[in-house]
Amino acid sequence: MFAVTVSDHVMVAHSLRGAVFGPAQRLHGATYVVEATFRAATLDDDGVVVDLGRAAEVLHAALAALNYRNLDDEPELAGTNTTTEVLARLLADRLALQVADGALGRPGADLDGLVVTLRESPTAWATYERGLDVP
Repeated sequence: MFAVTVSDHVMVAHSLRGAVFGPAQRLHGATYVVEATFRAATLDDDGVVVDLGRAAEVLHAALAALNYRNLDDEPELAGTNTTTEVLARLLADRLALQVADGALGRPGADLDGLVVTLRESPTAWATYERGLDVP
């Protein structure tokens, strides 16, 4: 299995509901390093999984909608506890839609999966992995 990973970052504000989150229940900021890994069993005719430049652009565009936002105010996330895990899934789903729309230049059916990792710090992160079965 081949894999290509690109990374970027996003800065958000949010609060989390539930006593388990302690002081993070209050509004606070977070800067995540975000990695998107695209997997394929085979390389394309150019010898790559996907074009790195295109992958970086697609990731940046997915993050732009969240950058410098208070996630508590985003209608799409209303009622959602915006944990790192939830944000990883949200971004993976957005990237999968872009892949299905041909944004990477390689058909999504040629790829085997997508992994999104949000790093909160050098010692803590969350990952969400999914297939690329978007119709």
